[in-house]
Amino acid sequence: MAAKIGKFSIIGWIAIIVGLLTLNSSLYTVDQTNQVVITQMGKPIKIVKQPGLYMKIPFIQKANKFEKRLLEYEAAPRRCVTKDKKYIFISNYALWKIVDPLLFMKTVRNVAGANSRLDDIIYAGVREEVGKYNLIDTLRTSHRKILTVEVTEEERKARPEPEERKIEVGREKIMHNVTYRSDKLARQYGIKIVDVRIERADLPEANTQAVFARMIAERNRISSMYISEGEGEKAKILGDMGKKLAEIRSEAYRKAQEIMGEADAKATKIYAQAYQQDPGFYNFLRTLEVYKTTLPKKTTIVVPLKSKFFQYLNPEK
Repeated sequence: MAAKIGKFSIIGWIAIIVGLLTLNSSLYTVDQTNQVVITQMGKPIKIVKQPGLYMKIPFIQKANKFEKRLLEYEAAPRRCVTKDKKYIFISNYALWKIVDPLLFMKTVRNVAGANSRLDDIIYAGVREEVGKYNLIDTLRTSHRKILTVEVTEEERKARPEPEERKIEVGREKIMHNVTYRSDKLARQYGIKIVDVRIERADLPEANTQAVFARMIAERNRISSMYISEGEGEKAKILGDMGKKLAEIRSEAYRKAQEIMGEADAKATKIYAQAYQQDPGFYNFLRTLEVYKTTLPKKTTIVVPLKSKFFQYLNPEK
């Protein structure tokens, strides 16, 4: 009896497991972000886009899910030639979505296959549209002035700016044309291209180095201009300083001479007053001062006995 119960339990569990697997294989869900193509033995039979829970024949039918949201495609940089014969490397990106999942599955099967097709379609469109217009149209959309370092009017007259090419169409219009052209070709794969944009545009390496060299030369020229202006201001300041210093020294010398003149006048006046009071005593003092300054110690002089200079040294007087 126990053996029968054990055998029955094993069979029951197997039946339950098989039933669950069958139920799981027969149910599938569709949410807001995807759409489903049902295939039977590899052949598509219907498309389901409305969200909900659905049933299918287990193990025979298969639910193939595809994104309903926008997908992004990004291309590596590729070389293009503009109308004015300028080479430029452009990397672009695009936004696209699957609008016909059945056609999408038949033609490209998956996202990787779609990106491979988009790579050819979008590059062909970009190359053709860029080749119709000048480089400035690919890089810019408007004639808005680019901010640069201001220079003086003399500098501007000495080195006039080259005449700029006018923007005929602009990057916005070019990429709109690329989007329209690419979308028209992509519809055969069940794909709608919503937008194509330029991510980056680079000049060839040789041109880039030449542009950098011109930029460096321009900055060096502006730097030299500022240094020259600074040296001029320095010379002007030093000149003003030297002029003011000379004026100060001249004024100081004039005042010193005036003071010395006034002092000499006062000294002369005092000498005169002293001389008037006692000329003999004044002559005696002045003579002694002369002796002191002109006759150092151990000095021998020879003068006549009747000399006035010798009168105070003559012991007979």
